[in-house]
Order: sequence, then C-alpha cells, then structure tokens
Amino acid sequence: MERAGQARVERRLAAILAADVAGYSRLMGADEEGTLAALKAIRRELADPKVKEHRGRIVKTTGDGLLVEFPSVVDAVRCAVEVQEGMAERNAEVAGEKRIEFRIGINLGDIIRDGRDIYGDGVNVAARLEALAEPGGIWVSRVVHDQVRDKLDLAFEDLGEQQVKNIARPVHVWRIRLGAKPALSASAPLALPDKPSIAVLPFQNMTGDPEQEYFVDGVVEEITTAISRLPWLFVIARNSSFTYKGRAVDVKQVARELGVRYVLEGSVRKGGDKVRITGQLIDTASGAHIWADRFDGALDDIFELQDHVASGVVGAIEPKLRSAEIERAIRKPTESLDAYDLYLRALAEFRKWTPEGWHEVIDLLRRALAIDPRYAPAAGLFAWCRVLQLTNRATASQSEEDLAEGVRFARRAIEAGKEDPDALGWAAGQF
Repeated sequence: MERAGQARVERRLAAILAADVAGYSRLMGADEEGTLAALKAIRRELADPKVKEHRGRIVKTTGDGLLVEFPSVVDAVRCAVEVQEGMAERNAEVAGEKRIEFRIGINLGDIIRDGRDIYGDGVNVAARLEALAEPGGIWVSRVVHDQVRDKLDLAFEDLGEQQVKNIARPVHVWRIRLGAKPALSASAPLALPDKPSIAVLPFQNMTGDPEQEYFVDGVVEEITTAISRLPWLFVIARNSSFTYKGRAVDVKQVARELGVRYVLEGSVRKGGDKVRITGQLIDTASGAHIWADRFDGALDDIFELQDHVASGVVGAIEPKLRSAEIERAIRKPTESLDAYDLYLRALAEFRKWTPEGWHEVIDLLRRALAIDPRYAPAAGLFAWCRVLQLTNRATASQSEEDLAEGVRFARRAIEAGKEDPDALGWAAGQF
C-alpha cells in the first residue's frame, strides 16, 4: 500500500528523444539576445508543433536542451527526422557560424516517472546518444533501429558499439542518414546464387575535386558492364551497389545485404593530366584480398581510359575468380552429410554459450569425428570446448585425459584445416 504523502512512482516502457543545440556556448557568446530569440522562434514554430503532432510530451527544457517522451518509437523517430529536415530548410540561407543546429539521440527503454519528470537508463542512453551525434544528426540505439527499420523509409548507418559515459555496457548505435535511400534490410540476408557473384562498389574519389565524381562513377559503370558479360559470373546491378556510395563499407555486411561472394572496390587519384586507378577484389567470406592492381593513364580521352581500366580489371580478375572458386570447391570440410549435420547441431548448441551446452557440443562432435576423423572444424571446436570447460570450471571431474584429448584434437584441426580460419582459430585456444 502506498504511504500517505508519498509521491506515486510509475515505471513503463517509452521512447525517449534528447536534443540540444550544437555549439550553444559559442552562439551565446557571439550574440546572446539574437540566439535566444532565434531558439524561441524555432521552438514555437517548429519543434513544439512537431512534438505535439507526433503525440510527444515535453518533459523538460534545459537552456538549449530538450527531453521528450513518446508512447511510440516510430512517432519519436518521425518527429526527429521532420525537425531536422525543418532545421535544414531554415538554415539554408543562414551563415554557417550563425546556424542553430540540433543534435538528437533516441532510445527505447524502461523509465521511471516521478511527477512530470522521468529517470532511468532509458533516459540516460538517449542523452549519451545525443552527445555523440553530429550537428544536424540523429543517432539511435539498436533497439530503436530494430523497431523502425521496416516501418519507416529511412536509411541507417551501423556505427557499431560505442562506450558511453556512466553506462556499464557498450551501446550499439545507428545513425539515420537523412536524405539517403534505405539499403536492403540486414535482417534478411540474401542467399548466394548458384554461380560466383560480385558487387562492384563505388570507387573513392581521391582526386580532391568533387567535379570528378562523374568520371569516378563512369569508371565503375564501365567495369560493372564489362564484368556482366562473363556468363559464369553473377553481377549485382549498379543501382544496388551505389546505395553504398559515400558510406564506410563493411564487406561482410555488403555480402549479407546484396547476396554476393566477392566485392570489387577501389579508388581514383589524379595529378595533372594523369590518373591512377586502383582496384582490389575481396572474398567476403574471409575478408581476404585475392587480387589488387593499379592502372595509370592520361585524361585526354576519358572514355578510352575507362574502357582500358574495365578490360584490364576483367582480364585480371577472371582467372583469379576462377581460381578462388576452384579452391573453394576443393576445400570441402567433409564428404559426410551425417558428420556435417552433427557439426551444425553442435555449432547451434555452442552459440548458446552455456556450460551445460558444452557437454552436448562435445558429444555431438565426438560422433561427427567418429564418422570423419579429419573433419577440421569439428576437431577445432571440440578442442575449444575443452578450453572453455577448463577456464570456466564447467566440470569438476575434468581429468588430464580430457585436457590431453583437447590438445590432440587441436593438433588434428591444425593439420587437416590449414586453409580453414574457423578450425585454426578454435584450435589455437589450446596453445
């Protein structure tokens, strides 16, 4: 029962938007009255109406800061995007040093409401994201991204885990790329086609001249067209590949989103009337570079140079791709489907990361290795589980024989799996 006079405290899930003005102290120092007047006008004409339109509740304002609670994370993100787009329009005719630009962070989490105020990690994370965001930017937590990515027509950039002040665990952060088209959903990786597949990504413009973007893009288009003529190779269309233009690229993410086994990337650098174009071919499964080269030429005839580069790239990568595919076919880890099935079951159990599960993993792998004693990934995972049992004291009865068995399987994995990164990685834990 609630005691007399005690304020009622509510706990619930909510979307929290935190915003502040970038460079507020500088703006106030330069023009205190003008900055305050401009900020009040922005609140009155843009921010407050948008918050109300999207069912938000302004919890508090702190000078240049704003804390808003929303019952829907979709509403919170829509509000943030429309505010930032509105600010960009207002700032179009304003000198850079006088612009008022918001930084916004959004989180979805458990909060405590005490009167009109709110507290908790849900609020703290939103505030930390706002502090990390660039002027005019919107940074959101992973849970926000997961909730809205299929509901809103927005593009996101994965910034990975960030360590933020006074939050024990790293926060996985995404940036909303205002004005960009959304990429394919990372939640539904595309299956690899039956034949080798490649994406030619936009090349980096290293000329120092934005006016040369047309040339850089033309090179990529010529290369893409030339490679597409190879009947044994599946090439991703230019429009799909160019969704990555201007972004920091993770080739494994590209592989998931586009369903490709190889990625060709490169750069263009110009000096005087000379140009140098570099290219590198990457196996997305391992991240290994399987080909790299550079091409030098003159800018007298751009189209001739583009054709030369495209022909050179195709001529160079075709045998490399064929060689890589042959090696991939040779490196079958096992010929036994039964052993493979047992290994997959063991791998699924291993990913649960429980001491009880490691016992099951070892039993499954022992059966797989009885069928195929030279199954390198199975041997390597077996050895790694023995290491985990020892370091986590998963079993009090672990004997010297168990440890010796782990070492024996680690050596087997290293011997049989010299080209298998998983087998070698797991086996290395024993030494």
